[in-house]
Amino acid sequence: MSHPIRIVIVGGGIAGILLATRLGNHYAHSDEARVTLIDSSQTHIWKPMLHTIAAGTRDVSQQQVSYLAHASAHRFAWQPGRMCGLDRARKEVLLDEIRTPEGELVLEPRTIPFDVLVLSVGSQANDFGVPGVRQHCHFIDSQKQAEAFNVVLRNRMLRAVAKDERLRVAIVGAGATGVELSAELSRVLEIAEGYGDPTLRSRLSLTLLESGPRVLASFPPKISASSEEQLRHIGFRVQTSTRVTAAQSNGFQIDGGRLVSADLMVWAAGVKAPDFMNNLAGMETTRSNQIVVKATLQSTSDDNIFALGDCASLTLMDHERPLPPTAQVATQQAEHLARHLPAWLARAPLPDFKFRDYGSLVSLSDYGAFGTLGSFGFFRGGFIRGRFAQMSHAMLYRRLQQALHGFGKAALMWSAEQINSLVQPKIRLS
Repeated sequence: MSHPIRIVIVGGGIAGILLATRLGNHYAHSDEARVTLIDSSQTHIWKPMLHTIAAGTRDVSQQQVSYLAHASAHRFAWQPGRMCGLDRARKEVLLDEIRTPEGELVLEPRTIPFDVLVLSVGSQANDFGVPGVRQHCHFIDSQKQAEAFNVVLRNRMLRAVAKDERLRVAIVGAGATGVELSAELSRVLEIAEGYGDPTLRSRLSLTLLESGPRVLASFPPKISASSEEQLRHIGFRVQTSTRVTAAQSNGFQIDGGRLVSADLMVWAAGVKAPDFMNNLAGMETTRSNQIVVKATLQSTSDDNIFALGDCASLTLMDHERPLPPTAQVATQQAEHLARHLPAWLARAPLPDFKFRDYGSLVSLSDYGAFGTLGSFGFFRGGFIRGRFAQMSHAMLYRRLQQALHGFGKAALMWSAEQINSLVQPKIRLS
């Protein structure tokens, strides 16, 4: 091949930005390959942090990573754009046009050629075709959606105080996003009491709706039970085995026609890859639009196309079900591919991916955290809670920062956060 191998990564989530960083560093002083990352946003945010941005308990400006600056520092290219299709015969990624919020055309539809393609476009909540969800509910799948929700939340808080009303919130989906967002909303109203109305937290009426028999269904039962107990303890209604049949302007309709009234509605149920992935270029996909991949993370239809993280469906030999769409899985897959892709491009065999379960953690803001230790290390499968679990949860993000920026810069970033926390408001006020 006369030109450098063109490695194109679509999606700058955890898997995408980590893979681009590692490969960019690997090929920084080589002409063997060129790495390009495509994402529709200009900045990366760690997805498990979105609920704190939606609630306004974390400063988004301190947490976001500029793709352009990060690409320059780690010797890969960033291309803005939203993937809308794929031409496998021509080996081109199809990107949609880009327009300003006012509708002005910035970039026409275009194509990006590739030799090796890695799809890491993440996932989004699945509305399952429930009537009214798209019209009346907020989603917390991206930084843009999280920030939009926060604007509406602050306006609703202002209205509740000015008109002496309750703030009724209903969240559908008791996975990690729904459960952690519930606790964060309670915490932000507690903090906001210090800036005005001392009764603000008592105005919050929150209902968490889950179609399954328990909250946090993908977590071990002990975490589910402890988390539900904590949510009920802080005054929330948790309704499991409850199917939502419709969303309307004043709340959710559930089985039996009963209405769960709400001023703010969030849909955090289900997981699916973006709609354009459905049967993408004739490749094998699941009902949730995920690319079916082999143990090598290559698609079953094309060895030059890989898929990682939430948009990939991988069932390992010793597993009955596909791996769950978690940050832990996405991170390990990106690290595996970063380690072995350069050798594969030099004609070495590509080893199978092996998942190591290091446990599960969920943080309910300042109210507590719960987790189980995984299948490796000491105290395998042990249950943890309290301060140690909170610190363990926080360390997940610090590990990602270190992987992206190196130990020195990650330490400086953590120090800057601590200093800013002493002089800035604890919540977003404007």
